[in-house]
Order: sequence, then structure tokens, then C-alpha cells
Amino acid sequence: MALEIKKLLRQFSYNGMSFVDPGPAFTPEQVRDIYSAQYPELTTASVDGPEVKGEVASFTFVRAAGAKGAHARI
Repeated sequence: MALEIKKLLRQFSYNGMSFVDPGPAFTPEQVRDIYSAQYPELTTASVDGPEVKGEVASFTFVRAAGAKGAHARI
């Protein structure tokens, strides 16, 4: 039986929005960095995934929890 090699398509999403994959040469973290110019909140987001379904690998950018500018009190 011959093995068949298929290339996975990548999907990226954040907060209900989908982003175009700029190319397989970019890591998911680099894709996040590319889109952080347009969506500054992505600069501190983590990358979840991939979640593979069929021939699609889905990555989700997850914004870091916490309040901006909050300081811990001692």
C-alpha cells in the first residue's frame, strides 16, 4: 500500500476573525507578529494549536489575561 502525503492548510483566527496564512515559511508565532502591526493586542497573545481536522490545521491567537497597566500591591 502506497502512502499519500498531503499538505495541511493552515488557518489562523483571533476574536472571531480569520487571517490569511502568509505562507508556510512563517512559523505560527511569526504570523502572529505580522498581524500584530494591525492588531496591537496580538503582541502579547499566545498561539494555541494546531487543532487538525481533515486537511486543515487551525491555530488560534489567545490574548493574555490581565489588565493593562495593573500593578501588584505588596
